[in-house]
Amino acid sequence: MPLFKNLSAYDDRSARLAGIGLMVLSIFMFSFGDAMGKFLVGTYSVGQLLFLRACAALLLLSPLIWTQRHQFLQLERPGLQLFRVVLSTLEVAAFFLATVYLPLADVITYYLAGPIFVTAMSAIFLREKVGWRRWTAILIGFCGVLIALRPSAQTVSLPALIALGGSLSFATLMLITRSLRKTPDIVMASSQFVGTFSLGAVLSAFNWVPPTAGSLVIFATAGLISVTALFCVNRSLKLAPASVVVPYQYSMIVWAVIFGFVVFGDVPSMATLVGAAIIIGAGFYIYLRERDLGRPSEEVNPPA
Repeated sequence: MPLFKNLSAYDDRSARLAGIGLMVLSIFMFSFGDAMGKFLVGTYSVGQLLFLRACAALLLLSPLIWTQRHQFLQLERPGLQLFRVVLSTLEVAAFFLATVYLPLADVITYYLAGPIFVTAMSAIFLREKVGWRRWTAILIGFCGVLIALRPSAQTVSLPALIALGGSLSFATLMLITRSLRKTPDIVMASSQFVGTFSLGAVLSAFNWVPPTAGSLVIFATAGLISVTALFCVNRSLKLAPASVVVPYQYSMIVWAVIFGFVVFGDVPSMATLVGAAIIIGAGFYIYLRERDLGRPSEEVNPPA
């Protein structure tokens, strides 16, 4: 990544602008990859998507895995590392399974609530101190989730619950990642793809559809986009302060609405848009509050 290295040498203003640009680009790529995944699961199983997408990603990562193989030899808390991989695999599977039945904007809305769930769970399970301001933001964020979910005996669907369960798994994943800060980035990224590769290999064996040449290109592109977007996010956070670039991650919902409408003809409901706006507002406030208190913030990255 010579270009990214050269960007680090720019002055502070240029570095910040480059960081913002890379963050915006990464969110576009993540959203584009999600739309490609939703398109593919219309024909192929979720297991086959996970398997072939992970194949492409691991092939792209293989040079880095080889050159940094020593990083894999001594991992902190291997049991927790394994649990993290399981969670990351389940949340990615839940994400794409939900997109089979729900508009992309709906699924993304539930995942945007991840940082809100993280703050609530850190107070409950890790006994971290959360003041009344953040508790108020958490409750408001939950109200946004309920508005988007539209709970009633007639409207709560299994796909919506799957998406919400995936969001909770995503939040737990971020909580565990917080306690594994010493783990190298290449280990975290590649292990997640190994998890989806393994689950996809098992599931696709029971429902394999021979892919066309065009579909294979899309599968491979989805994997390559996911890895490239991940590098862009990491470089963005090194070029500019998190407080500058993290808010741009919420543009994910904009791209989800655009891709959902253009590619699939999905028109988001008013409840989804209102719920998303409330979730984003609450999440952004929590982020700013945790920044002011000197706590590590959580990234709103979509499934890897």
